[in-house]
Amino acid sequence: MAEFFDTLQDDHIAMIGRQPVFFVATAAEGSRVNLSPKGYDAFRVLEPGRVAYLDLGGSGNETHAHLVANGRITVMFCNFEQPALILRIYGQGVPVLPQDAQWDALAQHFTLLPGTRQIFDIKVESVQTSCGYGVPFMEFERERDTLTKHHARANPSEWAAKYGMQLSSIDGLPARPTDRYIPGEPEE
Repeated sequence: MAEFFDTLQDDHIAMIGRQPVFFVATAAEGSRVNLSPKGYDAFRVLEPGRVAYLDLGGSGNETHAHLVANGRITVMFCNFEQPALILRIYGQGVPVLPQDAQWDALAQHFTLLPGTRQIFDIKVESVQTSCGYGVPFMEFERERDTLTKHHARANPSEWAAKYGMQLSSIDGLPARPTDRYIPGEPEE
């Protein structure tokens, strides 16, 4: 049976801390749903009502574009050990870039990896847990280092042009470094 909470509870935070992978889902009106797996040690619970994760350059910049459009984000964790559990965090997120005033305070919570592009700062609106009985048992072997090695070898100017900030999503939504969605502010 699903249970809802206003913020993360201590047992939720402990479960999150044991997970080597999480999944992020976003969508904007008229666009595709984006669902991405995330690894590395890239997720932080900043407080029970606020979380963040480190984003590396990759195949696109969909999360940024969707958050600029409406701020909605869902983060999901699956416990692949005992007890069976799925945990979803529903919230409003904003991209924080290295040139932003809040970058230093947020970045101090992470070990910045080669390819770091932005940090997504998420205000928790609700938390849902469910049984997870259909999730298989799995063991974590190790992180893939392919992405960080690729970024570490890249020429800085070529990296900035390719990964630094794709200017639009695959659906043509803007994803420029200056684009921001701020919850509660009227859209232009």
